[in-house]
Amino acid sequence: MSSDNGRPERDPAGRAPGADLQGSEQLALIRETVRKAKVPKAKPRTWRGAALARELPVAKVLVDKGPVHLDKLWDYAVPAEMDAEARPGVRVRVRFGAGTGKVREGRREGGGLLDGYIVERVAESDYRGPLAAVAQVVSPEPVLGPGLLALCRAVADRYAGSLADVLQLALPKRNVRAEREPSPPPLPPPGVPAPGGWERYPAGPGFLDALAGGGTPRAVWTALPGPHWPREWAVAVAATLASGRGALVVVPDGRTAARVDAALTEVLGAGRHVLLTADLGPEERYRRWLAVSRGSVRAVVGTRAAMFAPVRDLGLVGIWDDGDHSHSDVHAPYPHARDVLLLRAVHERTGFLLGDLGRTVEAAQLVENGWARPLEADRETVRAAAPLIRTVDEGETARDAQARAARLPTLAWQTVREGLTRGPVLVQVPRRGYVPRLACERCREPARCAHCSGPLEAPDAGTLHCAWCGRPEAAWHCRECGGVRLRASVVGARRTAEELGRAFPDVPVRTSGRDHILATVPGRPALVVATPGAEPVAEGGYAAALLLDGWALLGRPDLRAGEEALRRWLDAAALVRGHGGAAGGGGGGTVVVLAEPTQRPVQALVRWDPAGYAARELAERAQLGFPPVSRMAAVAGPAEAVSELIAAAPLPEGTETLGPVPLPLTEPGRPRRPGQPPPGEEWHRALLRVRPGQGSALAAAVKAAKAQRLARGEKDPAVRIDPLDIG
Repeated sequence: MSSDNGRPERDPAGRAPGADLQGSEQLALIRETVRKAKVPKAKPRTWRGAALARELPVAKVLVDKGPVHLDKLWDYAVPAEMDAEARPGVRVRVRFGAGTGKVREGRREGGGLLDGYIVERVAESDYRGPLAAVAQVVSPEPVLGPGLLALCRAVADRYAGSLADVLQLALPKRNVRAEREPSPPPLPPPGVPAPGGWERYPAGPGFLDALAGGGTPRAVWTALPGPHWPREWAVAVAATLASGRGALVVVPDGRTAARVDAALTEVLGAGRHVLLTADLGPEERYRRWLAVSRGSVRAVVGTRAAMFAPVRDLGLVGIWDDGDHSHSDVHAPYPHARDVLLLRAVHERTGFLLGDLGRTVEAAQLVENGWARPLEADRETVRAAAPLIRTVDEGETARDAQARAARLPTLAWQTVREGLTRGPVLVQVPRRGYVPRLACERCREPARCAHCSGPLEAPDAGTLHCAWCGRPEAAWHCRECGGVRLRASVVGARRTAEELGRAFPDVPVRTSGRDHILATVPGRPALVVATPGAEPVAEGGYAAALLLDGWALLGRPDLRAGEEALRRWLDAAALVRGHGGAAGGGGGGTVVVLAEPTQRPVQALVRWDPAGYAARELAERAQLGFPPVSRMAAVAGPAEAVSELIAAAPLPEGTETLGPVPLPLTEPGRPRRPGQPPPGEEWHRALLRVRPGQGSALAAAVKAAKAQRLARGEKDPAVRIDPLDIG
């Protein structure tokens, strides 16, 4: 150092001693730091000034944004660095909503980042202005193939929805860990299976032969009662796989899916099919979906979302119990699994199988117009497989003093007592809870809350509260007559179980309902009280069954009330041993239904003739002009918005408008079904009805009106094509 200023001496060039060595070390350190630095994987870039791909530099992107007025493809520039990964079908991130004012170096900038899918690569864009660049290829996995894209577009058009909304239903969310794992190699096709239970149906073996030979048969299958139908599904899938093609079966719930899954494993062995349900969790579900998309697995069974599964070389699509409301999606545009599978059968030229213990009116229409053929057993086989059905007029219950304590007439009491000597007895109750509805014992006036006038209910034996506001009611009295005693106008499953427990104190009582659903019960004597749809399967079948409070199902103010009641009864009665005797011994079973014997659904149950009932219902619907003979659109929302949308829609000639009419208010705290108003809002609903063949034009007209209103920022009413609940 210099003694003058305390600084190190420098060379003639002004550099300090050892500067060359320090500079080299610093440069090496910088280079090493740059090499080790991690480039952010999800950092979106504008690619300002970047070179474009030499071939097909424009990507047509479907932006994952739901409003129908944005339902089209958008052009984006493809940077050269993304050329290899930016293939059709992959997930990307793009900037959306920048406008034309933010352009720098030939690139549009700004806007929010949105997810999307590349649909196509083209040489040039029809849009002559500057294009924004694709910000990022999220994954090189092609998840949106041409077949799935065409199906989603057809579904969106049929239901007056946007393609982005349908894709949210069709494509599972990405999981990086599952995507990085390789899928197993596909197994060779299995051998042609033996017909097995299909031999009980005259046309069953021929249907299987057509599938195994590469044909595309279409059938509406009325399955025989009993536990055999899951294996029959498995045999149909195995016959399709034997032809080198794939198969897809959609069922209403996880319990049913588990039964079909077990049958498929038994018939096909492991590794030839996958189960797709919401219970799997996002990672496992995406892993299985990828196995299907990559062609590793050719057979799928699953619940509603599986209807979009991208099965390779699809040869058969099937649906079980198409009348179950679970098949109708609760998210816009509310597609029904049956209609989606019908579209797949037509577009992909596959076989089609609609199976059910009963038959819906829509299935009857497929048979009536010749699109599908009936696949059913002869009457002798049906009588041997079905239990004995007996009816009791509900008026007899009130006159029968001996059984009044258990709310059962003598015939039902005797049936339960005799059935318990041979096995479990099923009791179906239409309502859950303890006493869902109450009334004055003296004048029968419904019991109302003193605060909000909501209906009072008893969730258990010791409490009383309002179903709307939840306030407890300690000192209720009738506003009409001053009475202070209550009676049950509707009795729930828990109250029924309590009454039966007192009537049969030596027999265990089990309940199955929404809060706790039993999958199976042992074959030992027991009383099993269940709500419709929650009936567990009994080992060896039930010895008897009681179908209580038939009026609660038949009295619903809905067009499908009779059809729904018969479907619920058939599902429960099919779990009872056949009249020809159960496989495990013990003789046949008996079912007692408490409903007016002259009602048409009751008579159809007694004869076990769901096909005849559906055919008569279809004929009446045709006379009245109701679905499925006609096509309908339900428009629900504030009265002014409903009227404005209908006035703006270019409806087909001859469109009939029914309504608008006010909708019932939604009770606070209760689940809100699609098309119902939010709590506290007053909505109206109008039904638009058109002749057969005009359904596509109706959907297009309603969609155009929705897009026009959304573009102006106006409130959009809820629109549902072919609603399930008409009223």
